[in-house]
Amino acid sequence: MKRILTFFTLAVVLLCLGVAHLCGAKSPDGAGGNSGKKFSTAPDGAIVLFDGTDLAQWVNGLGGKAHWKLADGYMEVTPFKGPKSPRIQGIKTSRLFNDFQLHVEFNLPAAGSVNSGIYLLRRYEIQIVNSHGAEIGKSNCGELYKQKPPDRDMCSKPGVWQSYDIIFRSPRFEKGADGKSRKVENARITVIHNGVAIHNNVVVKSKTGAGFPESPEPGPIMLQDHGSAVRFRNIWILATDKHR
Repeated sequence: MKRILTFFTLAVVLLCLGVAHLCGAKSPDGAGGNSGKKFSTAPDGAIVLFDGTDLAQWVNGLGGKAHWKLADGYMEVTPFKGPKSPRIQGIKTSRLFNDFQLHVEFNLPAAGSVNSGIYLLRRYEIQIVNSHGAEIGKSNCGELYKQKPPDRDMCSKPGVWQSYDIIFRSPRFEKGADGKSRKVENARITVIHNGVAIHNNVVVKSKTGAGFPESPEPGPIMLQDHGSAVRFRNIWILATDKHR
C-alpha cells in the first residue's frame, strides 16, 4: 500500500507541473472552441481520444456512431433522440481500459443549469457542474459522485476552458476456489482540476450513481449527456496496463 501511495503522491506533483499552463485558458472566441485546427497536448505514448478533427475514437451509448456536434476543435454534447442507452446517456470510447492517466478539457455553457460528467470504465463518475464560487459539499464540479466532494472547488466561470487530469487505478479482483471473482482492493483515484489536486489517492468504495456494476473487466471512458451543451476538447489517455 505504501508503494501505491508513493506513486500517486508523485503523480500529483508531476501533473501539477505539467498542466499548470492549461489552467483557466480562455477560448479565443470567448465562447468555446479554438482555431478549428487540430489541437492536442498528448505526450509520446498517449492514445489521442480527441484532437478536434473527428469522433473516430467514440461511439454512442449503444455502440453506434457518435452523434455529437463537432466544430472549431471541440465537440459538444448533443442529446440523443434515438433509443435510450442503458443507465447512462452519452458517448464512450470504443477502446477499453483498466489503469490510466486521463486528460480532458471542458467548457461550461453560460445559460441554464449545467450537468455532465466523466465516467471512468462507465462505473465511476467525476461530476461536471457549474459550481464556480460554491461552498464545498454543494454539488461541486469534480465531485466523486455522491461519495466525496473535492477538497476545494476549482471550478472556473462558464466560457473558460478547464482541465481534469485523472490518475485511476482500477479495483483488484481475485478468483476463489469456487471460480467466482471477488473484489480484494478498492479502486483509487487522483484528480487534478485546473492544476490543483482535489482528490489525492482517494479510495473509491463502489460504483457511483447510475454507473455500471464493478467488475474485473476493463471499461470505456464515457462523457455524459445530461442535457447540457458542455463542450470537450484535447482528450488523451496513457494506459498504464494492458488495454484493448
